[in-house]
Amino acid sequence: MYPVAFLTALVSAASAAKLGFNYGSTFTTGAAKMQSDFEAEFTTAANLKGTSGWTSARLYTMVQGGTASDPISAIPAAIKTKTTLLLGLWASAGDAAFANEITALKAAIEQYGSDFAGIVDGISIGSEDLYRNSPQGIAAGSNPGADPDVLVKYIKQVKDSIAGTVLEGALLGHVDTWTGWDNSSSSVVVDELDWIGMDAYPYFQDTMPNAIGQSKSLFQAALDTTQGAAGGKPVWVTETGQPVSGKTSGDSVASVENAETFWKTVGCPMFGNINVWWYTLQDAAPDTPNPSFGIVGSTLTTTPLFDLSCTDADADPPSSSSTSSTSAAKPSTTKGGVTSTTSGAGSTSTSTSEDGQGDVSNSQTSTEEFATGSTTVASVPTTTGAASSSSTGSSSSPSPSSGSSSSSDSGSSATSDTGSSGSPSGSSGTGVGTSASASSTPSATSSNLPDSAATLSTYPGTLGVVIFTVFIAFLAL
Repeated sequence: MYPVAFLTALVSAASAAKLGFNYGSTFTTGAAKMQSDFEAEFTTAANLKGTSGWTSARLYTMVQGGTASDPISAIPAAIKTKTTLLLGLWASAGDAAFANEITALKAAIEQYGSDFAGIVDGISIGSEDLYRNSPQGIAAGSNPGADPDVLVKYIKQVKDSIAGTVLEGALLGHVDTWTGWDNSSSSVVVDELDWIGMDAYPYFQDTMPNAIGQSKSLFQAALDTTQGAAGGKPVWVTETGQPVSGKTSGDSVASVENAETFWKTVGCPMFGNINVWWYTLQDAAPDTPNPSFGIVGSTLTTTPLFDLSCTDADADPPSSSSTSSTSAAKPSTTKGGVTSTTSGAGSTSTSTSEDGQGDVSNSQTSTEEFATGSTTVASVPTTTGAASSSSTGSSSSPSPSSGSSSSSDSGSSATSDTGSSGSPSGSSGTGVGTSASASSTPSATSSNLPDSAATLSTYPGTLGVVIFTVFIAFLAL
């Protein structure tokens, strides 16, 4: 018999969209983060001035930096700070390295049990692997990725590993650039998943007009494309952002002012309505990557570099209709970008050109690799998707492979690869930073959301499904 309080809590939890940041396993020096470091980051995120609700963390690896297969110390930090986790298993370093990821996952289940299960938002098998292994990603100089059949094998391994454990039933997904999803070969991966993770960085879409004023329409086109490839499955925004400093990419200038504009015009309409993991809280620790996407700079502080409130945000978020009205004039992107043509209201057809998404995972790659703590996993990104373009680095800069970030594998590198979608590896984290008065969590009505965001309510675990489940539960009473 299910208590009413339990059923009420279930409905409430299911209807709440996640807000979080991407976290690499190492600092920019390559030094591994310890539990106290993650606790400090998670606590800072939850108490940022001008906003609230940033209590989820996306990881790139299950392996603690400096070890072969020990569980990452972000887990006990999250349990202590009541932070939920979008777990990540690095999938671009080969079978032996992935076996270490599985070992760490099983060890975490055994060590932390139900406390661990209670904070898991989902599990991502890989990050931008499809993009990095695509012709566009290879041309952009990204680190090795993984073919669709390899990802399918790894996804099945994770399913087998959590069967019969406290994590059985956890939602499984894969994170890639929108250009990585815009390929018929990715359908076999989609078939195995519960949700689809999209990395998109208009900043990296340098083969088409991508000034900050075009960011909303470029992001919407990426979201539309990813949703089209998702086959009705929920799409989670796993990486996006605008650099606060660094090089100019195409027409996009990395600055605090533009980072704030991106936050308010692209981010605010989604916050509270779709799962979002922003890139990023901090990537300049201690060194500042180029570009840098961190909203708090080199000093971990609850005072951001710019105003994080959404009270004066753009009330007209990206939508299919707005995208269709502008995409016709958008040139194709050669790097993770898309050739965008529109037909009908809000119907956008995009084909991946090169890599306009920018693979933030390159920098992240270094972070992820360090996170595994194994020298044999140099290809595993250690950062959070906004790191540098090195595969073994420890920063979290996005990669440009997905058109959104740098060329790093782990989705957190800072090298910009192309510009339109993908992880922020190449972004510089322009205005995210530091100011923002303490206000309530930004929210947007579904009418102001991109079409893709509004349709997310159909995914498993959302309110509609949960209400149905609750109804069935009551019938069984």
